[in-house]
Amino acid sequence: MSEISLKVDIIENGIVIDHIKAGNSVAIYNYLKLAELDCVVAIIKNVKSKKYGNKDLIKIESTMDIDLEVLGYLDSTATINTIKNGKIVDKKSLVAPKRIKNIVRCRNPRCITSVEQELDHIFEISDEHGKLYRCVYCKQEAAERGNRILFE
Repeated sequence: MSEISLKVDIIENGIVIDHIKAGNSVAIYNYLKLAELDCVVAIIKNVKSKKYGNKDLIKIESTMDIDLEVLGYLDSTATINTIKNGKIVDKKSLVAPKRIKNIVRCRNPRCITSVEQELDHIFEISDEHGKLYRCVYCKQEAAERGNRILFE
């Protein structure tokens, strides 16, 4: 069986979102609305990684503002690399934010946010590992991160 090699060109100027948990790249792609960009965007899934086993990454041949807090909620293992002239000029590691506001909706139909439409949807980390978020009003767990409902 022959080995197939995939070549993805380097980015001269843009952003690389690296160390994405395997399988999370499509959710990040959708959240960032990368389909709307008029530039090269590459999603590379299940890349071998010494640190994580497998990982995803997204290459964007353009600069854009990225809400690091939201991205930290989506995938706190990811890193954001800013590329200029083919070199990494800035690297940011993400962390899971302690509190998120208007990123996900509370799914409890009895929550005050279901009745008071203008009320902010606020969730806080409720475990020491930063994996579980709960609504500050009713204590409902946020939907599994892979199945989240994001605000537009």
